[in-house]
Amino acid sequence: MTAENNRRTWMSLLAKAPAERLKALWQAYGADPAFHWLRTPEIGATMVRGRLGGTGAPFNLGEMTLTRCALQLESGEVGHGYVQGRDKQQAEVAALVDALMQGPAAEAVETAILTPLAAEMMAAKTTRAQKAAATKVDFFTMVRGED
Repeated sequence: MTAENNRRTWMSLLAKAPAERLKALWQAYGADPAFHWLRTPEIGATMVRGRLGGTGAPFNLGEMTLTRCALQLESGEVGHGYVQGRDKQQAEVAALVDALMQGPAAEAVETAILTPLAAEMMAAKTTRAQKAAATKVDFFTMVRGED
């Protein structure tokens, strides 16, 4: 897998992570790297697009609020944070994690923050799938013997 695909994976994970859990893992990690803002956290909206059946023609589903920011660590790595909602601190933490993942601390950050987030989100997805599967109804047609 390429470095760009890895970055897409961790950026997706950071964008979807529950805010309080991401902040708690960041605090537990205990890093406080020096940085300067390239773009301070700002709140805006973006258009969400969908596709019928996942493969049909795209259509505009509606707008979603998001917060974004960009920062540069003193060591030179640039991090970006894009998160759903209006949480500026969550966007800052996401940007810091993104920047650290591009430097020598990547392995430690992955172990302390990204791996637990991925495991928790996978467990939540599995639980949702199990609950949905429990409500599945199988419809069938019985042969009535008229044929």
